[in-house]
Amino acid sequence: MRIYERENFGGQMHEMMDDCDNVMDRYRMSNCMSCHVMDGHWLMYEQAQFRGRMMYMRPGEYRSFREMGMSGTRFMSMRRIMDSGY
Repeated sequence: MRIYERENFGGQMHEMMDDCDNVMDRYRMSNCMSCHVMDGHWLMYEQAQFRGRMMYMRPGEYRSFREMGMSGTRFMSMRRIMDSGY
């Protein structure tokens, strides 16, 4: 999965293959506003250490979390939950 600091895949980009318990500590990124899930299925959490509200992400492009009804939500940790099987 690639995560982006801004909407429409803008700003800093980081690619991850494994769980990330704290985006701020690992990448020095204070916000995650869009992502591209290339493989697997993920849960994105609004707090570090896999806490708070979460959103399920399947393979695809997510250009704006705000437009998906997640306005004001900052995703701070991600957990891979399954592979696509390819």
